[in-house]
This record gives sequence, C-alpha cells and structure tokens, in this order.
Amino acid sequence: MFEKSKEDRLRAWIDFRKQIETTDNPIQETIDLYNRAPLVSIAVDPYDDSNWPNPWELLNENQYCDFAIILGIGYTLGLTDRFMDIKKEIHIFTNKKVAQTKYLLYINNNVIGYDRLSAVTPLEVSSDWVIEKTYTLPDYQ
Repeated sequence: MFEKSKEDRLRAWIDFRKQIETTDNPIQETIDLYNRAPLVSIAVDPYDDSNWPNPWELLNENQYCDFAIILGIGYTLGLTDRFMDIKKEIHIFTNKKVAQTKYLLYINNNVIGYDRLSAVTPLEVSSDWVIEKTYTLPDYQ
C-alpha cells in the first residue's frame, strides 16, 4: 500500500479497513500492514497533539517514524465500525535504565508497539517502563 500513488494508497487503505471489519485478527493484520511502512527518524512530534496529522494527512505524507506508525494503527482501527466506539489511547513510556522511549497504543485490552511484531496484554508491559504522557485518540468518521 505505501509504495502506491496518493490516490491508490487511499483506495488501498479504504479496502484494508473494509477487510479487517470481518477478519479474525484485525489488530495483528493492522500491525503487519504498518510494519511495511517507509521509516524515517522523525515524522510527527509525539508530545504536541495539536500538530498531529489527521488520518488522511498521515496517509498522504506517507512518512512514518515509530510514533507515526502507532498513530496510523490507531487511526486505521478507529475508522472501522468494529473499533469506532472503543477507547484508543497512546501512552508515551520511558525506561530510564536503558534510556529509551516507547509509544504504545492501548485498545481493547491490547497494547500495540511494545513488541513491534504483535500486540501484548497490559500485564506484559514491564514495570521498568514509566508512563510519561497519555493521549486519547480523537474519533474520526
């Protein structure tokens, strides 16, 4: 999807969202999709939600840092009927011991971003990670 033109990306994204309405593991499929996104070092400032791109701007810009991937996953799931009414929160965690930051999406008792390849449960997030900031994703229609 990410290698396509802007218009074709939008069509592919719409088709993908329709597809995950009925699949057995929509969260994993969305993680798999965004693991193929083109990576850059910084595309979105995670600490300033007033400047976050909306779902269509993010898709149009087509540049994904670790945070933008989490944002894209949250937007994609949130724009399905299946997850529309479920709270979606992004937590910024830090681990002082290893001087690292993680951006985690909490949705429906799943944590996305802790393990880049799959979702984990909140209980699997190590106590070494401390919440620095929490944002609730807006609902888009």
